[in-house]
Amino acid sequence: MAIAEPFLVDGLNPPSSTHGSSEIFIIWRLIKRLRAPKSPLAHILGPKKEHWLKGNYHRIFQDGLRYNLDLVQRYGGAVKIYALLGVRQEQLYISDPLALHHIIVKEQNVYEETDMFIMGNRLIFGEGLIATLGEQHRKQRKMLNPVFSLANMRDLLPVIQPIADQLRTILNAKIPADGSVVEVNLLPWLSRGALEYICQAALGHSFNALDPTKENEYMEAIRTLAPSTLRLIFLRPFIPMIVRRFSLYWRNKMMDWMPSDALKNVRHVVNVMDTASKKIFNEKRAALENEGFVGIAGNRIQGKDIMSIMLRANASSSNDDRLTDSELLGQMNTIIFAGFETTTSAICRILWILAEKQDVQARLRSAIRKAKRDYADAQGLSSPWEDVELPYDTLMGLPYLDAIVRETLRVYPPTSLLSRTARQASVLPLHQPIRSASGEMISSVHVPENTTLIISILASNHNKEIWGEDASEWRPERWLSPSGERLHLGDGESNSTSGVSLGVKNGVKYPGFLGGGRACIGFKFAEMEIKQVLTTLVPRIHFALPASTDRNGYVKEIYWKMNGLQVPVIRPPAGDNVTTQVPLDLRKVCEQDFAVNEPS
Repeated sequence: MAIAEPFLVDGLNPPSSTHGSSEIFIIWRLIKRLRAPKSPLAHILGPKKEHWLKGNYHRIFQDGLRYNLDLVQRYGGAVKIYALLGVRQEQLYISDPLALHHIIVKEQNVYEETDMFIMGNRLIFGEGLIATLGEQHRKQRKMLNPVFSLANMRDLLPVIQPIADQLRTILNAKIPADGSVVEVNLLPWLSRGALEYICQAALGHSFNALDPTKENEYMEAIRTLAPSTLRLIFLRPFIPMIVRRFSLYWRNKMMDWMPSDALKNVRHVVNVMDTASKKIFNEKRAALENEGFVGIAGNRIQGKDIMSIMLRANASSSNDDRLTDSELLGQMNTIIFAGFETTTSAICRILWILAEKQDVQARLRSAIRKAKRDYADAQGLSSPWEDVELPYDTLMGLPYLDAIVRETLRVYPPTSLLSRTARQASVLPLHQPIRSASGEMISSVHVPENTTLIISILASNHNKEIWGEDASEWRPERWLSPSGERLHLGDGESNSTSGVSLGVKNGVKYPGFLGGGRACIGFKFAEMEIKQVLTTLVPRIHFALPASTDRNGYVKEIYWKMNGLQVPVIRPPAGDNVTTQVPLDLRKVCEQDFAVNEPS
Protein backbone atom coordinates (compact mmCIF):
# COMPACT_ATOMS: atom_id res chain seq x y z
CA MET A 1 0.00 0.00 0.00
CA ALA A 2 1.06 3.53 -0.42
CA ILE A 3 3.88 4.72 1.83
CA ALA A 4 1.80 7.81 2.41
CA GLU A 5 -1.63 8.89 1.25
CA PRO A 6 -0.23 9.34 -2.16
CA PHE A 7 -2.41 9.25 -5.19
CA LEU A 8 -3.50 12.17 -7.30
CA VAL A 9 -0.37 13.98 -6.14
CA ASP A 10 -0.66 17.67 -6.92
CA GLY A 11 1.22 18.69 -10.03
CA LEU A 12 2.17 15.48 -11.80
CA ASN A 13 3.26 15.82 -15.41
CA PRO A 14 1.91 19.22 -16.55
CA PRO A 15 0.94 18.70 -20.19
CA SER A 16 2.51 20.53 -23.08
CA SER A 17 -0.69 21.98 -24.50
CA THR A 18 -3.65 23.89 -23.06
CA HIS A 19 -7.35 23.14 -23.26
CA GLY A 20 -9.28 25.79 -25.16
CA SER A 21 -12.17 25.73 -22.71
CA SER A 22 -9.84 26.85 -19.92
CA GLU A 23 -8.25 29.86 -21.62
CA ILE A 24 -10.54 32.52 -20.09
CA PHE A 25 -9.99 31.23 -16.59
CA ILE A 26 -6.22 31.11 -17.14
CA ILE A 27 -6.16 34.72 -18.33
CA TRP A 28 -8.22 35.80 -15.30
CA ARG A 29 -5.82 34.01 -12.94
CA LEU A 30 -2.79 35.59 -14.58
CA ILE A 31 -4.25 39.10 -14.42
CA LYS A 32 -5.21 38.59 -10.77
CA ARG A 33 -1.68 37.54 -9.87
CA LEU A 34 -0.03 40.31 -11.87
CA ARG A 35 -1.93 42.80 -9.73
CA ALA A 36 -0.97 41.05 -6.49
CA PRO A 37 1.42 42.75 -4.05
CA LYS A 38 5.04 41.69 -3.67
CA SER A 39 5.40 38.08 -2.61
CA PRO A 40 6.01 37.44 1.11
CA LEU A 41 8.40 34.68 -0.03
CA ALA A 42 10.63 37.13 -1.91
CA HIS A 43 13.47 36.61 0.59
CA ILE A 44 13.61 32.84 -0.04
CA LEU A 45 15.99 31.78 -2.79
CA GLY A 46 15.02 29.39 -5.54
CA PRO A 47 15.21 28.79 -9.28
CA LYS A 48 13.80 31.32 -11.73
CA LYS A 49 10.40 30.65 -13.25
CA GLU A 50 11.23 28.47 -16.25
CA HIS A 51 7.89 28.61 -18.06
CA TRP A 52 5.23 31.33 -18.08
CA LEU A 53 2.47 28.77 -17.47
CA LYS A 54 4.11 25.77 -15.82
CA GLY A 55 6.51 27.66 -13.56
CA ASN A 56 9.01 25.03 -12.36
CA TYR A 57 6.48 22.23 -12.03
CA HIS A 58 7.37 20.57 -15.33
CA ARG A 59 10.96 20.20 -14.12
CA ILE A 60 9.98 18.96 -10.64
CA PHE A 61 7.23 16.51 -11.60
CA GLN A 62 8.32 15.35 -15.05
CA ASP A 63 11.28 12.94 -14.98
CA GLY A 64 12.57 15.14 -12.18
CA LEU A 65 14.93 13.02 -10.07
CA ARG A 66 18.09 14.97 -10.81
CA TYR A 67 16.33 18.34 -10.79
CA ASN A 68 14.79 17.70 -7.36
CA LEU A 69 18.07 16.66 -5.78
CA ASP A 70 19.93 19.57 -7.41
CA LEU A 71 17.38 22.04 -5.97
CA VAL A 72 18.24 21.00 -2.43
CA GLN A 73 21.97 20.84 -3.06
CA ARG A 74 21.96 24.41 -4.41
CA TYR A 75 19.42 26.16 -2.17
CA GLY A 76 19.08 24.02 0.97
CA GLY A 77 16.10 22.56 2.79
CA ALA A 78 13.61 25.37 1.99
CA VAL A 79 13.34 26.55 -1.62
CA LYS A 80 10.99 28.94 -3.41
CA ILE A 81 9.46 27.49 -6.56
CA TYR A 82 6.80 28.58 -9.07
CA ALA A 83 3.65 26.53 -9.57
CA LEU A 84 1.27 26.12 -12.48
CA LEU A 85 -0.29 29.35 -13.74
CA GLY A 86 2.86 30.89 -12.39
CA VAL A 87 3.34 34.72 -12.44
CA ARG A 88 3.44 35.09 -8.63
CA GLN A 89 2.12 31.72 -7.60
CA GLU A 90 5.10 30.98 -5.39
CA GLN A 91 5.34 27.90 -3.23
CA LEU A 92 7.81 26.36 -0.79
CA TYR A 93 9.73 23.18 -1.53
CA ILE A 94 10.65 21.64 1.84
CA SER A 95 13.12 18.86 2.64
CA ASP A 96 14.71 20.12 5.88
CA PRO A 97 14.09 17.39 8.53
CA LEU A 98 13.08 19.76 11.34
CA ALA A 99 10.70 21.66 9.07
CA LEU A 100 9.18 18.39 7.86
CA HIS A 101 8.71 17.24 11.45
CA HIS A 102 6.70 20.39 12.16
CA ILE A 103 4.61 20.00 8.99
CA ILE A 104 3.89 16.28 9.33
CA VAL A 105 3.66 15.83 13.10
CA LYS A 106 4.00 18.81 15.39
CA GLU A 107 1.75 21.24 13.49
CA GLN A 108 -0.21 18.89 11.29
CA ASN A 109 -3.39 20.81 12.12
CA VAL A 110 -1.83 23.89 10.47
CA TYR A 111 -0.46 22.14 7.39
CA GLU A 112 -3.30 20.23 5.76
CA GLU A 113 -3.83 18.61 2.38
CA THR A 114 -4.54 21.08 -0.42
CA ASP A 115 -8.12 21.77 -1.53
CA MET A 116 -7.19 20.46 -4.96
CA PHE A 117 -6.08 17.14 -3.46
CA ILE A 118 -9.05 16.73 -1.11
CA MET A 119 -11.76 17.76 -3.56
CA GLY A 120 -10.25 15.83 -6.47
CA ASN A 121 -10.04 12.65 -4.40
CA ARG A 122 -13.57 13.10 -3.08
CA LEU A 123 -14.94 13.33 -6.62
CA ILE A 124 -13.20 10.06 -7.55
CA PHE A 125 -13.16 7.95 -4.39
CA GLY A 126 -15.86 9.41 -2.17
CA GLU A 127 -15.43 10.28 1.51
CA GLY A 128 -12.42 8.09 2.25
CA LEU A 129 -9.29 8.88 4.26
CA ILE A 130 -7.58 10.79 1.46
CA ALA A 131 -10.63 12.97 0.86
CA THR A 132 -11.38 14.22 4.39
CA LEU A 133 -9.90 16.65 6.88
CA GLY A 134 -10.19 17.59 10.54
CA GLU A 135 -12.58 15.79 12.84
CA GLN A 136 -14.06 13.65 10.07
CA HIS A 137 -10.61 12.36 9.14
CA ARG A 138 -9.73 11.70 12.79
CA LYS A 139 -12.95 9.75 13.30
CA GLN A 140 -12.26 7.62 10.23
CA ARG A 141 -8.69 7.04 11.33
CA LYS A 142 -9.88 5.98 14.79
CA MET A 143 -12.16 3.40 13.19
CA LEU A 144 -9.57 2.07 10.74
CA ASN A 145 -6.46 1.88 12.96
CA PRO A 146 -7.57 -1.36 14.71
CA VAL A 147 -8.60 -2.83 11.34
CA PHE A 148 -4.94 -2.75 10.27
CA SER A 149 -3.68 -4.15 13.58
CA LEU A 150 -0.83 -6.64 13.69
CA ALA A 151 -3.24 -9.33 14.87
CA ASN A 152 -5.35 -8.88 11.75
CA MET A 153 -2.23 -8.87 9.54
CA ARG A 154 -1.14 -12.17 11.11
CA ASP A 155 -4.53 -13.67 10.29
CA LEU A 156 -4.45 -12.37 6.72
CA LEU A 157 -0.96 -13.60 5.78
CA PRO A 158 -1.72 -17.32 5.32
CA VAL A 159 -5.02 -16.74 3.51
CA ILE A 160 -3.40 -14.55 0.84
CA GLN A 161 -0.32 -16.78 0.38
CA PRO A 162 -2.04 -18.62 -2.53
CA ILE A 163 -1.88 -15.39 -4.57
CA ALA A 164 1.92 -15.32 -4.37
CA ASP A 165 1.96 -19.07 -5.13
CA GLN A 166 -0.19 -18.52 -8.21
CA LEU A 167 2.07 -15.70 -9.38
CA ARG A 168 5.11 -17.96 -8.99
CA THR A 169 3.37 -20.77 -10.91
CA ILE A 170 2.57 -18.40 -13.79
CA LEU A 171 6.14 -17.14 -14.04
CA ASN A 172 7.62 -20.62 -13.64
CA ALA A 173 5.49 -21.82 -16.55
CA LYS A 174 7.25 -19.30 -18.80
CA ILE A 175 10.75 -20.50 -17.84
CA PRO A 176 12.38 -23.25 -19.93
CA ALA A 177 12.92 -26.51 -18.04
CA ASP A 178 16.44 -26.90 -19.45
CA GLY A 179 17.80 -24.03 -17.36
CA SER A 180 17.97 -21.53 -20.21
CA VAL A 181 16.82 -17.93 -19.95
CA VAL A 182 13.59 -16.27 -21.06
CA GLU A 183 12.79 -12.57 -21.03
CA VAL A 184 9.51 -11.71 -19.25
CA ASN A 185 7.94 -8.30 -18.74
CA LEU A 186 7.19 -8.55 -15.02
CA LEU A 187 5.19 -5.33 -14.71
CA PRO A 188 1.78 -6.58 -15.93
CA TRP A 189 2.01 -9.75 -13.83
CA LEU A 190 3.14 -7.98 -10.67
CA SER A 191 0.43 -5.38 -11.27
CA ARG A 192 -2.21 -8.08 -11.59
CA GLY A 193 -0.87 -9.80 -8.49
CA ALA A 194 -0.96 -6.59 -6.44
CA LEU A 195 -4.54 -5.96 -7.54
CA GLU A 196 -5.61 -9.47 -6.56
CA TYR A 197 -3.80 -9.10 -3.22
CA ILE A 198 -5.59 -5.92 -2.26
CA CYS A 199 -9.00 -7.04 -3.57
CA GLN A 200 -8.92 -10.31 -1.64
CA ALA A 201 -7.40 -8.79 1.50
CA ALA A 202 -9.52 -5.64 1.50
CA LEU A 203 -12.81 -6.93 0.08
CA GLY A 204 -12.62 -10.70 0.50
CA HIS A 205 -13.47 -10.76 -3.19
CA SER A 206 -11.54 -12.10 -6.18
CA PHE A 207 -11.63 -10.49 -9.60
CA ASN A 208 -9.36 -13.25 -10.96
CA ALA A 209 -6.78 -10.61 -11.78
CA LEU A 210 -4.07 -13.21 -12.46
CA ASP A 211 -6.20 -14.87 -15.14
CA PRO A 212 -5.91 -12.72 -18.30
CA THR A 213 -8.90 -14.51 -19.84
CA LYS A 214 -11.21 -13.19 -17.12
CA GLU A 215 -11.25 -9.42 -17.57
CA ASN A 216 -13.97 -7.33 -15.95
CA GLU A 217 -14.88 -3.67 -15.86
CA TYR A 218 -13.90 -3.02 -12.25
CA MET A 219 -10.43 -4.48 -12.63
CA GLU A 220 -9.85 -2.52 -15.83
CA ALA A 221 -11.16 0.66 -14.18
CA ILE A 222 -8.69 0.39 -11.29
CA ARG A 223 -5.78 -0.29 -13.66
CA THR A 224 -6.58 2.66 -15.93
CA LEU A 225 -7.50 5.24 -13.27
CA ALA A 226 -3.98 6.56 -12.63
CA PRO A 227 -3.00 7.09 -16.29
CA SER A 228 -6.42 8.57 -17.02
CA THR A 229 -6.19 11.16 -14.24
CA LEU A 230 -2.63 12.09 -15.21
CA ARG A 231 -3.90 13.14 -18.63
CA LEU A 232 -6.13 15.68 -16.86
CA ILE A 233 -3.53 17.16 -14.54
CA PHE A 234 -3.81 20.58 -16.17
CA LEU A 235 -7.48 20.81 -15.13
CA ARG A 236 -6.85 19.96 -11.47
CA PRO A 237 -6.12 23.52 -10.28
CA PHE A 238 -9.67 24.43 -11.36
CA ILE A 239 -11.37 21.72 -9.27
CA PRO A 240 -11.90 23.72 -6.03
CA MET A 241 -13.42 26.66 -7.92
CA ILE A 242 -15.69 24.42 -10.01
CA VAL A 243 -16.89 22.37 -7.01
CA ARG A 244 -17.63 25.51 -4.95
CA ARG A 245 -19.43 27.42 -7.70
CA PHE A 246 -21.35 24.79 -9.64
CA SER A 247 -23.91 22.18 -8.60
CA LEU A 248 -23.53 18.51 -9.49
CA TYR A 249 -26.02 19.01 -12.33
CA TRP A 250 -23.96 21.75 -13.95
CA ARG A 251 -20.69 19.94 -13.33
CA ASN A 252 -22.01 16.95 -15.28
CA LYS A 253 -23.22 19.27 -18.04
CA MET A 254 -19.76 20.84 -18.26
CA MET A 255 -18.21 17.39 -18.61
CA ASP A 256 -20.65 16.59 -21.42
CA TRP A 257 -19.76 19.81 -23.23
CA MET A 258 -16.00 19.63 -22.87
CA PRO A 259 -14.26 18.06 -25.89
CA SER A 260 -12.09 15.78 -23.78
CA ASP A 261 -12.10 12.02 -24.20
CA ALA A 262 -9.81 11.72 -21.15
CA LEU A 263 -12.36 13.50 -18.96
CA LYS A 264 -15.19 11.30 -20.19
CA ASN A 265 -13.02 8.22 -19.58
CA VAL A 266 -12.37 9.25 -15.97
CA ARG A 267 -16.10 9.70 -15.41
CA HIS A 268 -16.72 6.22 -16.84
CA VAL A 269 -14.01 4.72 -14.61
CA VAL A 270 -15.46 6.41 -11.51
CA ASN A 271 -18.98 5.17 -12.35
CA VAL A 272 -17.71 1.60 -12.79
CA MET A 273 -15.84 1.73 -9.48
CA ASP A 274 -18.86 3.17 -7.70
CA THR A 275 -21.28 0.55 -9.06
CA ALA A 276 -19.00 -2.39 -8.26
CA SER A 277 -18.05 -1.19 -4.78
CA LYS A 278 -21.71 -0.60 -3.85
CA LYS A 279 -22.60 -4.11 -4.98
CA ILE A 280 -19.81 -5.70 -2.91
CA PHE A 281 -20.58 -3.44 0.04
CA ASN A 282 -24.25 -4.43 0.08
CA GLU A 283 -23.34 -8.13 -0.14
CA LYS A 284 -20.89 -7.76 2.73
CA ARG A 285 -23.37 -5.96 4.95
CA ALA A 286 -26.14 -8.45 4.19
CA ALA A 287 -23.80 -11.32 5.04
CA LEU A 288 -22.79 -9.64 8.28
CA GLU A 289 -26.41 -9.15 9.29
CA ASN A 290 -27.03 -12.85 8.57
CA GLU A 291 -23.88 -13.81 10.51
CA GLY A 292 -22.31 -15.25 7.37
CA PHE A 293 -19.46 -14.38 5.08
CA VAL A 294 -19.34 -13.40 1.45
CA GLY A 295 -16.11 -13.65 -0.47
CA ILE A 296 -13.65 -15.88 -2.18
CA ALA A 297 -12.96 -19.51 -1.45
CA GLY A 298 -15.58 -19.57 1.31
CA ASN A 299 -13.75 -21.09 4.23
CA ARG A 300 -10.38 -19.55 3.37
CA ILE A 301 -11.25 -15.89 4.00
CA GLN A 302 -13.97 -16.45 6.62
CA GLY A 303 -14.58 -12.75 7.22
CA LYS A 304 -10.90 -11.94 7.83
CA ASP A 305 -10.80 -9.38 5.02
CA ILE A 306 -10.44 -5.71 5.92
CA MET A 307 -13.94 -4.75 4.77
CA SER A 308 -15.63 -7.42 6.93
CA ILE A 309 -13.58 -6.38 9.96
CA MET A 310 -14.41 -2.73 9.34
CA LEU A 311 -18.14 -3.40 8.99
CA ARG A 312 -18.21 -5.38 12.23
CA ALA A 313 -16.25 -2.68 14.05
CA ASN A 314 -18.54 0.02 12.70
CA ALA A 315 -21.70 -1.87 13.68
CA SER A 316 -20.47 -2.17 17.27
CA SER A 317 -19.40 1.48 17.57
CA SER A 318 -21.31 4.23 19.30
CA ASN A 319 -23.46 6.56 17.22
CA ASP A 320 -20.87 9.32 17.55
CA ASP A 321 -18.04 7.14 16.23
CA ARG A 322 -19.98 5.24 13.58
CA LEU A 323 -19.15 5.96 9.93
CA THR A 324 -21.85 6.55 7.32
CA ASP A 325 -22.34 4.24 4.35
CA SER A 326 -20.76 6.83 2.05
CA GLU A 327 -17.68 6.98 4.29
CA LEU A 328 -17.40 3.18 4.35
CA LEU A 329 -17.68 3.06 0.55
CA GLY A 330 -15.03 5.76 0.33
CA GLN A 331 -12.65 3.61 2.37
CA MET A 332 -13.17 0.68 -0.01
CA ASN A 333 -12.24 2.61 -3.13
CA THR A 334 -9.36 4.39 -1.40
CA ILE A 335 -7.80 1.22 0.03
CA ILE A 336 -8.00 -0.62 -3.29
CA PHE A 337 -6.44 2.18 -5.31
CA ALA A 338 -3.81 3.20 -2.76
CA GLY A 339 -2.74 -0.41 -2.26
CA PHE A 340 -2.24 -1.12 -5.92
CA GLU A 341 0.07 1.21 -7.89
CA THR A 342 2.71 1.99 -5.27
CA THR A 343 3.10 -1.61 -4.11
CA THR A 344 3.52 -2.76 -7.70
CA SER A 345 6.18 -0.11 -8.21
CA ALA A 346 8.06 -1.14 -5.06
CA ILE A 347 8.16 -4.87 -5.93
CA CYS A 348 9.23 -4.13 -9.51
CA ARG A 349 12.01 -1.87 -8.26
CA ILE A 350 13.31 -4.46 -5.80
CA LEU A 351 13.39 -7.20 -8.43
CA TRP A 352 15.18 -4.82 -10.81
CA ILE A 353 17.78 -4.12 -8.09
CA LEU A 354 18.22 -7.85 -7.41
CA ALA A 355 18.67 -8.42 -11.15
CA GLU A 356 21.32 -5.72 -11.26
CA LYS A 357 23.10 -6.76 -8.03
CA GLN A 358 23.60 -10.51 -8.28
CA ASP A 359 25.49 -10.71 -4.98
CA VAL A 360 22.54 -9.14 -3.14
CA GLN A 361 20.13 -11.56 -4.81
CA ALA A 362 22.28 -14.55 -3.83
CA ARG A 363 22.61 -13.36 -0.23
CA LEU A 364 18.86 -12.77 0.05
CA ARG A 365 18.08 -16.20 -1.43
CA SER A 366 20.42 -17.82 1.09
CA ALA A 367 18.82 -15.92 3.98
CA ILE A 368 15.36 -17.03 2.86
CA ARG A 369 16.51 -20.65 2.52
CA LYS A 370 17.99 -20.65 6.01
CA ALA A 371 14.84 -19.10 7.53
CA LYS A 372 12.54 -21.58 5.80
CA ARG A 373 14.68 -24.57 6.69
CA ASP A 374 14.93 -23.47 10.32
CA TYR A 375 11.16 -23.02 10.53
CA ALA A 376 10.51 -26.37 8.82
CA ASP A 377 12.84 -28.14 11.27
CA ALA A 378 11.20 -26.45 14.24
CA GLN A 379 7.72 -27.45 13.04
CA GLY A 380 8.65 -30.90 11.81
CA LEU A 381 7.66 -30.11 8.20
CA SER A 382 8.80 -32.43 5.41
CA SER A 383 7.88 -30.34 2.36
CA PRO A 384 10.61 -28.81 0.14
CA TRP A 385 12.05 -25.73 1.79
CA GLU A 386 11.03 -23.55 -1.16
CA ASP A 387 7.35 -24.28 -0.39
CA VAL A 388 7.52 -23.53 3.33
CA GLU A 389 5.25 -20.63 4.34
CA LEU A 390 6.81 -18.40 6.97
CA PRO A 391 4.51 -17.04 9.71
CA TYR A 392 4.05 -13.29 10.02
CA ASP A 393 6.59 -12.56 12.77
CA THR A 394 9.31 -14.65 11.13
CA LEU A 395 8.67 -13.10 7.71
CA MET A 396 8.64 -9.52 8.98
CA GLY A 397 11.72 -10.11 11.15
CA LEU A 398 14.14 -11.37 8.48
CA PRO A 399 16.96 -8.81 8.82
CA TYR A 400 18.40 -8.79 5.29
CA LEU A 401 14.99 -8.88 3.60
CA ASP A 402 13.83 -6.04 5.84
CA ALA A 403 16.95 -4.02 5.03
CA ILE A 404 16.40 -4.48 1.28
CA VAL A 405 12.78 -3.34 1.49
CA ARG A 406 13.51 -0.32 3.66
CA GLU A 407 16.53 0.79 1.66
CA THR A 408 14.54 0.56 -1.57
CA LEU A 409 11.70 2.64 -0.13
CA ARG A 410 14.26 5.16 1.15
CA VAL A 411 16.25 5.66 -2.04
CA TYR A 412 13.34 5.16 -4.44
CA PRO A 413 10.14 6.18 -2.61
CA PRO A 414 7.14 5.11 -4.74
CA THR A 415 5.60 8.52 -3.99
CA SER A 416 8.33 11.13 -3.94
CA LEU A 417 6.42 14.37 -3.42
CA LEU A 418 3.35 15.45 -1.46
CA SER A 419 1.61 18.79 -0.94
CA ARG A 420 0.26 20.70 2.03
CA THR A 421 -1.43 24.07 2.51
CA ALA A 422 -0.79 26.36 5.48
CA ARG A 423 -4.26 27.03 6.89
CA GLN A 424 -2.83 29.84 9.00
CA ALA A 425 0.39 31.84 9.10
CA SER A 426 3.20 29.94 10.75
CA VAL A 427 6.95 29.80 11.21
CA LEU A 428 8.94 26.75 10.13
CA PRO A 429 12.20 26.18 12.04
CA LEU A 430 15.10 24.76 10.03
CA HIS A 431 17.62 22.22 11.22
CA GLN A 432 20.16 23.58 8.74
CA PRO A 433 20.09 27.37 8.09
CA ILE A 434 19.69 28.59 4.50
CA ARG A 435 20.98 31.69 2.76
CA SER A 436 18.31 34.32 2.07
CA ALA A 437 18.04 36.58 -0.97
CA SER A 438 19.85 39.31 1.01
CA GLY A 439 22.76 37.00 1.73
CA GLU A 440 22.12 36.45 5.45
CA MET A 441 21.76 32.99 6.97
CA ILE A 442 18.28 32.31 8.35
CA SER A 443 17.20 29.45 10.60
CA SER A 444 13.43 29.73 10.13
CA VAL A 445 10.97 30.55 7.37
CA HIS A 446 7.79 32.59 7.77
CA VAL A 447 4.96 30.78 5.98
CA PRO A 448 2.00 33.02 5.06
CA GLU A 449 -1.55 31.70 5.30
CA ASN A 450 -2.68 29.69 2.24
CA THR A 451 0.88 29.00 1.09
CA THR A 452 1.28 25.66 -0.66
CA LEU A 453 4.26 23.56 0.38
CA ILE A 454 5.76 20.66 -1.56
CA ILE A 455 7.04 17.98 0.83
CA SER A 456 10.03 16.26 -0.77
CA ILE A 457 10.23 12.75 0.65
CA LEU A 458 12.83 12.06 -2.02
CA ALA A 459 15.19 14.87 -1.00
CA SER A 460 14.74 14.09 2.70
CA ASN A 461 15.67 10.46 2.07
CA HIS A 462 18.80 11.58 0.18
CA ASN A 463 19.92 14.04 2.87
CA LYS A 464 23.68 13.52 3.32
CA GLU A 465 23.68 15.02 6.81
CA ILE A 466 21.35 12.25 7.95
CA TRP A 467 22.42 9.32 5.80
CA GLY A 468 26.07 10.17 5.12
CA GLU A 469 27.97 10.99 1.97
CA ASP A 470 26.60 7.85 0.33
CA ALA A 471 23.00 8.95 0.93
CA SER A 472 22.05 8.42 -2.74
CA GLU A 473 23.69 5.01 -2.88
CA TRP A 474 21.49 1.94 -2.41
CA ARG A 475 23.16 0.13 0.51
CA PRO A 476 20.93 -2.10 2.65
CA GLU A 477 23.71 -2.64 5.20
CA ARG A 478 22.93 0.79 6.66
CA TRP A 479 19.85 -0.85 8.26
CA LEU A 480 21.93 -3.67 9.81
CA SER A 481 24.32 -3.93 12.71
CA PRO A 482 27.85 -5.26 12.09
CA SER A 483 26.58 -8.68 13.16
CA GLY A 484 23.71 -8.53 10.66
CA GLU A 485 20.87 -7.76 13.07
CA ARG A 486 18.13 -5.23 12.29
CA LEU A 487 18.75 -1.65 13.37
CA HIS A 488 15.74 0.23 14.74
CA LEU A 489 16.62 3.81 13.92
CA GLY A 490 15.55 6.08 16.72
CA ASP A 491 12.71 6.12 19.16
CA GLY A 492 10.73 9.01 17.76
CA GLU A 493 6.97 9.24 17.38
CA SER A 494 5.45 6.22 15.74
CA ASN A 495 2.14 4.83 14.60
CA SER A 496 2.05 1.29 15.89
CA THR A 497 -0.64 0.19 13.44
CA SER A 498 0.90 1.68 10.33
CA GLY A 499 4.48 0.87 11.24
CA VAL A 500 5.46 4.36 10.12
CA SER A 501 7.73 6.38 12.33
CA LEU A 502 9.88 9.40 12.69
CA GLY A 503 13.28 8.11 13.64
CA VAL A 504 16.46 9.71 14.91
CA LYS A 505 19.68 9.27 12.99
CA ASN A 506 22.89 11.18 13.61
CA GLY A 507 20.99 13.30 16.11
CA VAL A 508 18.45 14.47 13.50
CA LYS A 509 14.76 13.58 13.58
CA TYR A 510 13.67 12.57 10.09
CA PRO A 511 10.43 11.33 8.49
CA GLY A 512 11.79 8.13 6.99
CA PHE A 513 8.39 6.82 5.87
CA LEU A 514 6.21 9.78 6.83
CA GLY A 515 4.28 10.01 10.05
CA GLY A 516 1.58 11.97 11.81
CA GLY A 517 -2.16 11.70 11.39
CA ARG A 518 -1.95 11.19 7.62
CA ALA A 519 0.68 8.45 7.59
CA CYS A 520 -0.11 5.50 5.35
CA ILE A 521 -2.48 3.40 7.41
CA GLY A 522 -1.81 0.33 5.28
CA PHE A 523 1.99 0.43 5.40
CA LYS A 524 2.25 -2.84 7.35
CA PHE A 525 0.00 -4.61 4.86
CA ALA A 526 2.06 -3.31 1.93
CA GLU A 527 5.28 -4.36 3.64
CA MET A 528 3.84 -7.81 4.35
CA GLU A 529 2.75 -8.23 0.73
CA ILE A 530 6.15 -7.17 -0.65
CA LYS A 531 8.01 -9.58 1.63
CA GLN A 532 5.62 -12.46 0.96
CA VAL A 533 5.99 -12.04 -2.81
CA LEU A 534 9.79 -11.89 -2.58
CA THR A 535 10.13 -14.93 -0.32
CA THR A 536 7.87 -16.86 -2.70
CA LEU A 537 9.53 -15.89 -6.01
CA VAL A 538 13.23 -15.59 -5.17
CA PRO A 539 13.80 -19.21 -3.97
CA ARG A 540 12.77 -20.70 -7.33
CA ILE A 541 13.41 -17.92 -9.90
CA HIS A 542 16.69 -16.24 -10.82
CA PHE A 543 16.41 -12.65 -12.08
CA ALA A 544 18.87 -10.82 -14.36
CA LEU A 545 18.85 -7.67 -16.48
CA PRO A 546 17.91 -8.14 -20.15
CA ALA A 547 20.89 -9.44 -22.12
CA SER A 548 19.55 -10.28 -25.57
CA THR A 549 19.83 -7.78 -28.42
CA ASP A 550 17.12 -6.69 -30.82
CA ARG A 551 17.52 -6.93 -34.59
CA ASN A 552 19.53 -3.71 -34.55
CA GLY A 553 21.92 -4.99 -31.90
CA TYR A 554 20.52 -2.94 -29.00
CA VAL A 555 20.03 -4.24 -25.45
CA LYS A 556 17.08 -3.05 -23.39
CA GLU A 557 18.04 -0.61 -20.62
CA ILE A 558 15.39 -0.04 -17.94
CA TYR A 559 15.12 3.59 -16.86
CA TRP A 560 12.93 4.83 -14.00
CA LYS A 561 11.29 8.19 -14.57
CA MET A 562 10.32 10.12 -11.45
CA ASN A 563 6.97 11.59 -12.44
CA GLY A 564 5.69 11.93 -8.89
CA LEU A 565 5.21 8.18 -9.14
CA GLN A 566 8.05 5.92 -10.33
CA VAL A 567 7.60 4.98 -14.00
CA PRO A 568 9.84 2.26 -15.55
CA VAL A 569 10.48 2.57 -19.29
CA ILE A 570 13.07 1.36 -21.83
CA ARG A 571 15.56 3.96 -22.98
CA PRO A 572 16.04 4.59 -26.70
CA PRO A 573 17.21 3.20 -29.00
CA ALA A 574 15.93 -0.17 -27.73
CA GLY A 575 12.72 1.38 -26.36
CA ASP A 576 10.42 4.35 -26.80
CA ASN A 577 11.05 5.92 -23.36
CA VAL A 578 7.26 6.00 -22.85
CA THR A 579 5.76 2.50 -22.53
CA THR A 580 5.89 1.26 -18.93
CA GLN A 581 7.60 -2.11 -18.62
CA VAL A 582 10.10 -4.11 -16.55
CA PRO A 583 11.55 -6.84 -18.78
CA LEU A 584 13.95 -9.16 -16.91
CA ASP A 585 15.70 -12.40 -17.83
CA LEU A 586 14.29 -15.33 -15.83
CA ARG A 587 15.57 -18.86 -15.34
CA LYS A 588 15.31 -21.63 -12.77
CA VAL A 589 17.48 -21.34 -9.67
CA CYS A 590 20.54 -23.57 -9.32
CA GLU A 591 22.94 -24.09 -6.42
CA GLN A 592 25.37 -21.50 -7.80
CA ASP A 593 22.69 -18.85 -7.23
CA PHE A 594 23.20 -18.91 -3.46
CA ALA A 595 25.75 -16.87 -1.57
CA VAL A 596 29.22 -18.33 -1.12
CA ASN A 597 30.07 -19.22 2.50
CA GLU A 598 26.45 -18.73 3.55
CA PRO A 599 24.89 -21.44 5.73
CA SER A 600 22.73 -23.70 3.58
